[in-house]
Amino acid sequence: IKMAGDSRFPDVDTDGSEKNEETEIVVNVGGVRQVFYGDNLNQYPETRLAELINCLSGGYDSIFSLCDDYDPGKREFYFDRDPDAFKCIIDVYYFGEIHMKKGICPICFKNEMEFWKVDLKFLDDCCKTHLSEKKEELEEIARRVQLILDDLGVDASESRWKRCQKYIWKFLEKPESSYPARVIAVLSFLFILISSVVMCVGTIPDLQVVDAEGNRMEHPTLDSIETACIGWFTMEYVLRLISSPNKLHFALSFMNIVDVLAILPFYVSLTLTHLGAKLMELSNVQQAVQALRIMRIARIFKLARHSSGLQTLTYALKRSFKELGLLLMYLAVGIFVFSALGYTMEQSHPETLFKSIPQSFWWAIITMTTVGYGDIYPKTTLGKLNAAISFLCGVIAIALPIHPIINNFVRYYNKQRVLETAAKHELELMELNSAEGKATSSKSELEDLAREGKEGPFYTSRLKVSHSDTFIHLLSEEKHYRTRLQSCK
Repeated sequence: IKMAGDSRFPDVDTDGSEKNEETEIVVNVGGVRQVFYGDNLNQYPETRLAELINCLSGGYDSIFSLCDDYDPGKREFYFDRDPDAFKCIIDVYYFGEIHMKKGICPICFKNEMEFWKVDLKFLDDCCKTHLSEKKEELEEIARRVQLILDDLGVDASESRWKRCQKYIWKFLEKPESSYPARVIAVLSFLFILISSVVMCVGTIPDLQVVDAEGNRMEHPTLDSIETACIGWFTMEYVLRLISSPNKLHFALSFMNIVDVLAILPFYVSLTLTHLGAKLMELSNVQQAVQALRIMRIARIFKLARHSSGLQTLTYALKRSFKELGLLLMYLAVGIFVFSALGYTMEQSHPETLFKSIPQSFWWAIITMTTVGYGDIYPKTTLGKLNAAISFLCGVIAIALPIHPIINNFVRYYNKQRVLETAAKHELELMELNSAEGKATSSKSELEDLAREGKEGPFYTSRLKVSHSDTFIHLLSEEKHYRTRLQSCK
């Protein structure tokens, strides 16, 4: 910070006070200079720039507590900070709010605001959204790395059962942990495919057999294969439940509920077959068994456990509820309007197929979605014109929300790939640091990081702030090295 000439910089009186309102200072940040006046800076007296007005009266200790260097001859204060971020931060003195420039890392920008002692409340809401997303990404990287370190580390203080439990959990839940675990994952995937194929093939009449009462049933061979698959699914679920570190969370997880729905119908139908006949009529038992067999289709959703693509699609759809709601709303309005118009226009024809407006809903649905079964169709000229307009509107209504949904899918898929790559690079750099003897313990570092993420703000006051780089300091001040996890890129 350079004082713009002795004539413009007010002298300090014997009491150490100065005319702050008339003070003019030139701020030099990374070679970029900016003129400020005391009346502007004093709007926010707790900021670093406002404190500079009175720093000269406190001597060199006060000066160097606020800046990196000071030239008494030029009366110039130097700051080794990011000038691009500084240009955005000074907007608070003129406009009362701050916007991040495009291309600046949100986490680095937050560090710059903390250095200049500007409250985050002045950051615009749209910029706060970017900051929250970046913090979530870093927390996800920390969580993934911590999970990997937990798998690699062996705690000698743990009991033999705990170590065995952790090994079984890693063996069944993390195929990437070892070659046998990958074999088990492939085997589980094949059992899901075989079970699904058997379920479909068992409905072919030529492959079914007739029992003593004349009822068709699945072939005994297919039934045996089905039993073997269910046995595998049951054993897999029980072992995963026993080895789970958090059994309540495990039981309430969506994919584990799907596993239960895929297994449960087999045992319920088996129970009804052997015991139900004593409690109810045989026909009712057969109907109940048939209904439970239909629930076997739930096992196809088990494929999502072994397919990252299906998992990505599920999360993308969750993030696209708004777009999907708009799509359903557009279609619902169009269906109601065009079905009512179709019913009205077709009443004059003696052989009309539009008997009522609710019945016309079916015609409107298959027309607007361009399916066109042809079971119901208009016969009048006005009815055909209404049909043409309806399917054109249907194409437009469906096409409008598709692009945002695809963007959500691509964005989430790319984000997952970036997180996986960042976690791998973090582990590689931690190994290098450990080999060079620059870190005491990589595992304790990630435990501290994860603990900080759980306790509250992602950055605490005890963390040091970098001057002008692109790294995020997630570690405590005792650590004197950086890792890829600290990078904002």
